[in-house]
Amino acid sequence: MGLKGFLEGGIASIVAGCSTHPLDLIKVRMQLQGESPVPKPAAQALRPALAFHPAAGQVSHHHIHVPSPSLPPPPPRVGPIAVGVKIVQQEGVAALFSGVSATVLRQTLYSTTRMGLYDVLKQKWTDPHTNKMPLERKIAAGLIAGAVGAAVGNPADVAMVRMQADGRLPVDLRRNYKSVVDAIGQMAKTEGVGSLWRGSSLTVNRAMVVTASQLASYDQIKESILETGLMKDGLGTHVTASFAAGFVAAVASNPVDVIKTRVMNMKVEPGMAPPYSGALDCAMKTIRAEGPLALYKGFIPTISRQGPFTVVLFVTLEQVRKLFKEF
Repeated sequence: MGLKGFLEGGIASIVAGCSTHPLDLIKVRMQLQGESPVPKPAAQALRPALAFHPAAGQVSHHHIHVPSPSLPPPPPRVGPIAVGVKIVQQEGVAALFSGVSATVLRQTLYSTTRMGLYDVLKQKWTDPHTNKMPLERKIAAGLIAGAVGAAVGNPADVAMVRMQADGRLPVDLRRNYKSVVDAIGQMAKTEGVGSLWRGSSLTVNRAMVVTASQLASYDQIKESILETGLMKDGLGTHVTASFAAGFVAAVASNPVDVIKTRVMNMKVEPGMAPPYSGALDCAMKTIRAEGPLALYKGFIPTISRQGPFTVVLFVTLEQVRKLFKEF
């Protein structure tokens, strides 16, 4: 029974992930709006090569004026439709599926683990007499399953974010990964194996929030609908409960998702200071530069993606369960 839960969850997650991949790509591009795509060099104290200190008692009448560089104004923020149209115009329709191989690997590792582990915990923690599981146990199961799944799937998550974001970089700064295997191989070779778990604390935190809010709210809402007799156990109930669960997950996870995306996407060049020293530094710099609402940047495409993803996920899961019921 335990292995079957992993298989069912994995199939449903891969179908949902691939079908909503363009929405996820648009979300990533929007979350990176306002962030400079070019890494900043470490600050250095420089002075002109021929500058001399005036002798004691002398006053220098020659002053070298070094103009301070003016920063270009940030580009205007645009909505998800405009971002999608721009991607198609500049990079082609196929660009909407950039990093889809990483999505498949991520869902295979991350979502299969979290869905299967949640199902195992759900079976163990369900009251055998009432056949019900209290909400707090559902949340606890989601937190545990999300944390384990994220730790397993982080390398694919980093590769997916980078492949999705590559098109927004200047041509000479693009990484041009050929596939998820190439992306993971290049990261391990040039940045070290540790780079595959860059932002892992954020990934784990986000996965715990998403899994707990998404799976627990789906089960809870579905049970409430059936208990009150609003609808019967069918497609209508599954769609309603899953869309509500997607909204809850989007609201809860968007701030963590924005920070995770930026930390994973940052490019660290040799001899240069990294844009962010960690998750907290990224959050503070983002808020100072762009305001608190920047943590909900990309929320419209997030809910636009999270809603359909959750609907496809749970509707597919329910159908797969019916198919595997006899096994």
